Amino acid sequence: MKKVLILIAAALFLAACDDTNNPNTPNEPKKTVTVPSFNADSAYQFVAKQTNFGPRVPETQAHADCAEWLTAKLGEYADTVIVQDFRAKLFNGKGIDGQNIVGVFHPEAKKRIVLCAHWDSRPFADHDPDEANIHTPIDGANDGASGVGVLLECARLFKAQPLPERLGIDIVFFDLEDYGPHVDDAEKYYDDAVNYWALGSQYWSKHPHVYGYKAYYGILLDMVGGPNPNFQKEYYSQGYAASVCNKIWRKAFDLGYRSYFSNELGAPISDDHLPMNEIADIPTIDIIDLQPESINECFPDVWHTLNDNIENIDKSTLGMVGNVLLHVLYEE
Repeated sequence: MKKVLILIAAALFLAACDDTNNPNTPNEPKKTVTVPSFNADSAYQFVAKQTNFGPRVPETQAHADCAEWLTAKLGEYADTVIVQDFRAKLFNGKGIDGQNIVGVFHPEAKKRIVLCAHWDSRPFADHDPDEANIHTPIDGANDGASGVGVLLECARLFKAQPLPERLGIDIVFFDLEDYGPHVDDAEKYYDDAVNYWALGSQYWSKHPHVYGYKAYYGILLDMVGGPNPNFQKEYYSQGYAASVCNKIWRKAFDLGYRSYFSNELGAPISDDHLPMNEIADIPTIDIIDLQPESINECFPDVWHTLNDNIENIDKSTLGMVGNVLLHVLYEE
């Protein structure tokens, strides 16, 4: 995924401060709840299945085959599956077809949480160190498939051990997140760059799968399968949904993941959560691996390269993110 780093004054969101380490924060009574065990091996197989189709570039056979599999697999677990066909305009003016895939759990529940990831993959390896590869599509094992794999494993567990009936979950797999301009053309489209990414999320935020849809909050997973992750509190997440962000990070600390869930404020990332916050008005956070020392802006070294493949997926990272997510949801 291409992320547009928009540098704005940090003071804008300082009011959304963290209370993770505040000793005066009251402790809520502990709830007795059984949280299912997240199976990292299963999540890994879900990631591998996606990459086995090849690059999931929209309007290719691999994309169509993966869409069919995702719809069927999610249908094994969810109460209802909705395939949302849409058409969008790319940066170059070309029209292109996309599909958002939605799995609904407990459709009658009023309190809803939306979980999401993008399932398409980048059509260009435009940050590959080998210039011969910069127009080659990527597998997107981490950038896309990892988040989908974690959510499919969560969906499997929601079926096996249902959440309380009062809580409804909507899993949304966004399409056309990663079809923004090639890095060589980035300057040409800079002024309007944010509009050329997250096209499926933009569409869903304007036309949700249920008319008038509202959610208590949303969680986006993006690049959650790499080794030695650094999940900082992404800037917009902390600004738009500080309470959700802090809830997730407190749970990660409780589960012993403090070394990977950094309490630092991360860079502002233009991702699928922005339309959800700004258009759908759903407070949504982005759990995303941010590597400030990386050669690729602030993203893992394999980002938008041919090395973003299954060989660079770490089961322990998938398991950590899935475990945090399950504890937050089942203890909600």
